[in-house]
Amino acid sequence: MIDKTWRSAAEAVDDIPDGASLAVGGFGLSGNPIALIEALLAQGTSDLSIVSNNCGVDDWGLGILLNAKRIRKMTSSYVGENKEFERQFLSGELELELTPQGTLAEKLRAGGSGIAAFYTQTGVGTQVAEGGLPRRYAADGSIAVASPVKDVRSFDVSGTPRDYVLEEAIVTDFALVHALKGDRHGNLVFNKSARNFNPLAAMAGRVCIAQVEELVEPGELEADSIHLPGIYVHRIVEVGSDIEKRIERRTVSVAQAAAREMPEGA
Repeated sequence: MIDKTWRSAAEAVDDIPDGASLAVGGFGLSGNPIALIEALLAQGTSDLSIVSNNCGVDDWGLGILLNAKRIRKMTSSYVGENKEFERQFLSGELELELTPQGTLAEKLRAGGSGIAAFYTQTGVGTQVAEGGLPRRYAADGSIAVASPVKDVRSFDVSGTPRDYVLEEAIVTDFALVHALKGDRHGNLVFNKSARNFNPLAAMAGRVCIAQVEELVEPGELEADSIHLPGIYVHRIVEVGSDIEKRIERRTVSVAQAAAREMPEGA
């Protein structure tokens, strides 16, 4: 039997070297592989190039690696909840490849599927295609590195010519993901919104490391309930269901919360 389980998060990430590229799952703070991220922080790995939908918040998720200045480059679609991210980017300490969210998802999926590149309408007529988006600033505020011009081609779609921009797929050295359940073969089940980027990140990594809340034996997962087959997963670590999960932003006001808790007729 192929048993992909590892004893600890620390052992599972031990061979990730300085300068490695990582695809990391998570949508906001939902589905962050925090145990693996913390293990990577503890071992001191630095100069990382990370592909993830966002970079967590200042003190959680990928934000803890960012605060420790372990990240050299981020490829992301949303970076609005992290003040340290803003500071490092604008000061020239961090490189950012800002990518439309759907495009980022497809770049990861394509990389995991053996597809080198694809054409999409997203970004046509903007700096995404035309180039010039700041990727890294110099200390004086000028643009040190800008995004390149991308190939744009016209395709006939339902009798109408439309422009499409070429986007290259993403393949990384490693992937770090979080799942609700997994078996020893690496088959994974994700919970709700944690499914958004975790399967795609897993596909893109040459070596995928998954932390799971519950580890079960092969055959215990219903075949139709499996979201990601074990072919994409190389290492699996059980972290338990009581692992801390933070809320990125609360949207219910104190007054609304109090009203909900008030007994009927009060």
